[in-house]
Amino acid sequence: MATLIQMPKPTEHIPVLAPELVALADPQPGEVAVDCTFGGGGHARLIADRLGPTGLLVCVDRDPAAAARYEELAPELPCETRFVRGNFADALARLAEEGTRADLVYMDLGVSSMQLDVAERGFSYAYDAPLDMRMDPDQETSAMDVVNEWPEDRLAQILREYGEERHARRIAREIVRRRPLSTSGELVEAIRAAVPPGYRFGSSHPAKRSFQAIRIAVNGELDALDRALPLAWSLLRRGGRLAAISFHSLEDRRVKRFLADRARGCICPPEVPVCVCGHEPEAELLSRRAVKPSEAEAERNPRSRSARLRCARKLVDAGSDPVEAESR
Repeated sequence: MATLIQMPKPTEHIPVLAPELVALADPQPGEVAVDCTFGGGGHARLIADRLGPTGLLVCVDRDPAAAARYEELAPELPCETRFVRGNFADALARLAEEGTRADLVYMDLGVSSMQLDVAERGFSYAYDAPLDMRMDPDQETSAMDVVNEWPEDRLAQILREYGEERHARRIAREIVRRRPLSTSGELVEAIRAAVPPGYRFGSSHPAKRSFQAIRIAVNGELDALDRALPLAWSLLRRGGRLAAISFHSLEDRRVKRFLADRARGCICPPEVPVCVCGHEPEAELLSRRAVKPSEAEAERNPRSRSARLRCARKLVDAGSDPVEAESR
């Protein structure tokens, strides 16, 4: 039986890579910015300061806790603001349908401290709580549904693909054997029982990858990111910037590939000696490599250690109707 540990009070929200985001994205007075993952509003406050009274900040989040935080913070922000509740891919599609054009779109991906630090939401493997993990509590599917209803093969697949968990098959088999599971503590115990002793006492928690995988599956995070990137790009005016902070390789690879594809010039096959495609790059990468937290930031905020920031500037005017971007 898992031990019930009293949950501490939620910690103060600490925005990750905040100075680096502001420096790379370089928001200017009077611009329009879209914050795709408002969360605790840490990045929003810094961006709003740069936009000033003539600027507009559109804040997006699916979590009602973020909506409540926006209501608290909005009166303090120096620019005009607006909140759109929903999955950021859906929200970007809605903005595109409205004809919104932006100078900056940025994303702080993954789970927020606001979600991790509230025990009853079930995101953390460190505390015993109901299996939930929904970023939007109004959605139907929760971690309890995934853990107790999905077939063993499907469970193993998401643990392997979304968690990059090498013991995925053994963990999935043990979860199915122990059904029904109702708390995060019971899930942790199932994972501990499934993995080899050396894995249980390694440098990271043995449930870390599995919890990540189940959370991604519950919230459709990677599908949303795949939809959101082209939509965000379509909203940008010429000279606009797209920035994303990711926390694991599955997110970072998608962002890196998306931006690199748009920064490419010639797309002729390697065997063609002279360029005949005439393809011009759509983007300028604003850093050669992903920007990582400084040692000082990682020391202050250990959750920032895996963060990676990428940013690019759009070099072309918006072409087709942005609504079409979602289907491309």
